[in-house]
Amino acid sequence: MGSSERVTVRWWRWRRNALKRRVDVVEAWVVLGGWVLALLGGLLAGLLAAGSVERAVERQRAESRQVSAVVVEDAPGPSPARAASDHRVWGKVRWTAPDGSTHRDEARVAPKAPAGSTISVWVNRSGDITAPPVSDAEAWLHTAMGGALAGAFAGGTVLGTMWLTRLALDRWRLAWWDAEWERIDTCRGRKTG
Repeated sequence: MGSSERVTVRWWRWRRNALKRRVDVVEAWVVLGGWVLALLGGLLAGLLAAGSVERAVERQRAESRQVSAVVVEDAPGPSPARAASDHRVWGKVRWTAPDGSTHRDEARVAPKAPAGSTISVWVNRSGDITAPPVSDAEAWLHTAMGGALAGAFAGGTVLGTMWLTRLALDRWRLAWWDAEWERIDTCRGRKTG
């Protein structure tokens, strides 16, 4: 074996070794525990977050209903500034909520929609206009992204804590080495540095 070759000793912190110190064993357990907690904690956090997002989507879908609304006044014409991006305008509409009560509000309607024309609006349990529920593809995306971000954050937090713990152990190890060198030099009657 040439002098340029490097020998890698794997798992040295777990093997019997006269040079191994207690801090090396503690560091080995910190690393093992950190990775296990990061993987399992990240997985658990991701699954819990995905489940929470999925329940929120289902709750939104359960609380929303599509009803027919009648345009009360003639709707204005298209706005020149928004003509290219959105062809709908705000118009006054009236609808009957699922509980039988009548409501009035503004909703997005076709430009110049005549009074008496009907449109579909989404309402919540109290009968107020709400955004339409998310589609299946949007629900899947929200669930997947929510779970992935929560898992990454939880795992990253554990790994960051593990890194800080290892940094503290390294500082302790260096201080211990300094003290040991000081003791050895003093015993020999000389001082280094």
